[in-house]
Amino acid sequence: MKKSRPILWIVIIAAVATAGYYGWQKFGSPEAGKTQTAQKGPPRAPAIQVSVSPVQKVDFPVYLTGLGTVAGFNTVQVRSRVDGQIDKIAFTEGQIAKEGELLASIDPRPYQATLDQAKAKKAQDEASLANANLELQRAMKLGEFATAQRVDTQRSTVAQLTAQIAADEAAISNAQTQLDYTQIKAPITGVAGLRLVDVGNIVNASTQTGIVTISQVEPISVIFTAPEDQLPYISEGQKAGALKVIAFTTDGKKTLAEGKLAVINNQVDTTSGTIRLKAVFDNKEHTLWPGQSVSTRLLVRTLKDATVVPDDAVQHSTNGLYAYTVNQDNKAEVHKIKVSYAIDGHSVVDEGLSPGQQVITGGQFKVQPGSVVSTAVASSDPSQNKVRRE
Repeated sequence: MKKSRPILWIVIIAAVATAGYYGWQKFGSPEAGKTQTAQKGPPRAPAIQVSVSPVQKVDFPVYLTGLGTVAGFNTVQVRSRVDGQIDKIAFTEGQIAKEGELLASIDPRPYQATLDQAKAKKAQDEASLANANLELQRAMKLGEFATAQRVDTQRSTVAQLTAQIAADEAAISNAQTQLDYTQIKAPITGVAGLRLVDVGNIVNASTQTGIVTISQVEPISVIFTAPEDQLPYISEGQKAGALKVIAFTTDGKKTLAEGKLAVINNQVDTTSGTIRLKAVFDNKEHTLWPGQSVSTRLLVRTLKDATVVPDDAVQHSTNGLYAYTVNQDNKAEVHKIKVSYAIDGHSVVDEGLSPGQQVITGGQFKVQPGSVVSTAVASSDPSQNKVRRE
């Protein structure tokens, strides 16, 4: 019994070693790993997550953007036309002054006295004329007893006094005009600016000092520029009707007003290669103000049935522009494209894409031609997430 125990242990150890060797050959050796890998096949690369958008065929408005300055449709600096002391300021700074409304008044007493004097002179001359007419009638009744010289002299006196009365009437009219000028009234309807004189100041017609400046803001104009190479398109569009102009804040985020192109300047600025344009806006809400800087967009024309994609789909390389599309197998394809216009986040593609294709608008930096992609479409609703899964 004692001799059989070692032999038994040797047999058990040999059996365990043999089983371990066969297990390692099957599961642990490099050859076994290669065999399992060969059976499973090559590993599949994960799909690249991208955003896509459809290529659309729509009418595309072509705008020319620029910077402009708002100017009052009419601007008048109101000045005194007579000399005198300011008795009254009748307007409030910033108010809408109506045409013919009183703005200020000047001491009228010297001009009223001149008017009264002219009227008295006319009355005196009219009395002299009446007496001269009576003398002429008496001389004519004497017939042959009155000398011809006397009659002719009396006729001359009547004519002189008639002319003097006409001069008196002109003097009265002038005096009345000067008196009216003491009431300074608004020549146009517009917004009154800051007061330039105070009550008690002496104003003179010969000085350049004004009473106030009035700017007409309904309607109002915007002066802006456009490149000279766009002048043929602007002129062509103008023939079909007034072109629409939109005024924005200088950052382009807020629309202020919509108007029409009114004037194309008569010459091009050779130093800058631009043409000055003038647009007119109704400005009922007073969103435009004289002197304000604005960003402008001039609608030159509308491209019918244009092929349009988001700007994010257009990629740049040393060989030109290109875009990725997704085919039916969810694989990326590259297309060389030509773009003619890019406005408001959209580009017009002249060559390389067709309506209905899906272009990649996000995640292109990971994509190569033939890459398998997982698509997401941008949502047009700002309250939703930026992309939705397909």
